[in-house]
Amino acid sequence: MNDRLEGKIVIATHNSGKLREMRELLAPHGIEAVSAGELGLSEPEETGDDFVTNALIKARAAAKGAGLPALADDSGLCVEALGGAPGVFSARWAGETKDFAAAMARVAQEMKASGSPSRRAHFVSALAVAWPDGAEQVFEGKVFGDLTFPTRGTRGFGYDPCFTPDGYTRTFGEMSAEEKHGIPADGAQALSHRARAFQMLAASLLAPADPS
Repeated sequence: MNDRLEGKIVIATHNSGKLREMRELLAPHGIEAVSAGELGLSEPEETGDDFVTNALIKARAAAKGAGLPALADDSGLCVEALGGAPGVFSARWAGETKDFAAAMARVAQEMKASGSPSRRAHFVSALAVAWPDGAEQVFEGKVFGDLTFPTRGTRGFGYDPCFTPDGYTRTFGEMSAEEKHGIPADGAQALSHRARAFQMLAASLLAPADPS
């Protein structure tokens, strides 16, 4: 049973924004990360009805295809007024062209049609690690906040410009990468859903970060 991540791993994603965040999170731990896309691995069909299941599907496929430990993220936006939608279908709302401006417009339209005054929402990130020998672990992080329309900011990716986390006045789309998913040196909880899941993963599977 593997209980550590070290050396080289595969990030099971073809999403450039997600890959960038994961590489930034892994770099202080001395991990070399290559993406499934760079290795020419195909994207498996995500047939799960929850984030954990879909993350495991992706991690297992990448570990098998590359013969290396694999890390996969399945994440999405869950809107209270929409009964948790788009949830696991967050990427699909953006379509084949990954048009998240259209996806955010759809969220706004459906919220208005729902008649609910609630603007509450949360992001979820499930990080799954799979090894070629079949061992696997999963870590899940969440961040709560309010939806902001019109959207603000051009940083980040996905639904970031429409989400303002609790305790802040700026959206994720207006925040720097360090502010959004940086890991506090004092051990405090990170801000983003992905960074919070990563903190749990790092405590369990990674060598201490090199502060340099």
